[in-house]
Amino acid sequence: MKPGHSYSSSAFQLNTTPMIISGALLGAAGLLGLAGMIVGGVTLISAAQQWINDQDVPPSELMKHKWHQTKAATAAGASAWQHHNGMHRAHA
Repeated sequence: MKPGHSYSSSAFQLNTTPMIISGALLGAAGLLGLAGMIVGGVTLISAAQQWINDQDVPPSELMKHKWHQTKAATAAGASAWQHHNGMHRAHA
């Protein structure tokens, strides 16, 4: 600050009413957004539960079946690769 110059704190004036209204509107929008996310989430969870209940095979059984398929395919692939390369697997 240069000597002889003074700054008044009253140079910057802010009308607080629009700021308060703005804050209230932002808060309300946040609450509405949160409510929308909750409603959407509950709807998705409900639909997923209904879909699972409508399945002929429970998801846990389906996963076990797919896991056994994966193990069998892996063993078959490894056996074919070893046979193709002239390697013989020791049976345990």
